[in-house]
Amino acid sequence: MTSPTDEPAVERLIHLMSSADWDAARHESELRPPSLADVGFIHLSTPQQVHLPANRFYSGEEDLLALHVESARLDAEIRWEPGVDDDPESMLFPHLYGPLPLSAVVDVTPYPRSEDGTFAPFDGRSA
Repeated sequence: MTSPTDEPAVERLIHLMSSADWDAARHESELRPPSLADVGFIHLSTPQQVHLPANRFYSGEEDLLALHVESARLDAEIRWEPGVDDDPESMLFPHLYGPLPLSAVVDVTPYPRSEDGTFAPFDGRSA
């Protein structure tokens, strides 16, 4: 669900997490990462921008997964908000203000680092 003043709906969004965290959470009905308690929302990205938070938050992660989230299956509000100052000008990121129901996760794919150690732009393909 989005508010009328937010960006247009995007069919698929990406949530990043480690393989170990996914293994621990995938038997639950919803995902409540620490960011939900810490800042009040869950970080999501479009496939085209996901490399920015991947490099910012997961630079040392060896086993990163991309959870493909069907936005129409989300009940909580999605707000499109700025990231950090060095993100491209006017880029907004989708933030989910509530738990992420695992029923909205339609695919999980590896998101490996490139040979240079960074995360390249996501090609958006499912496994």
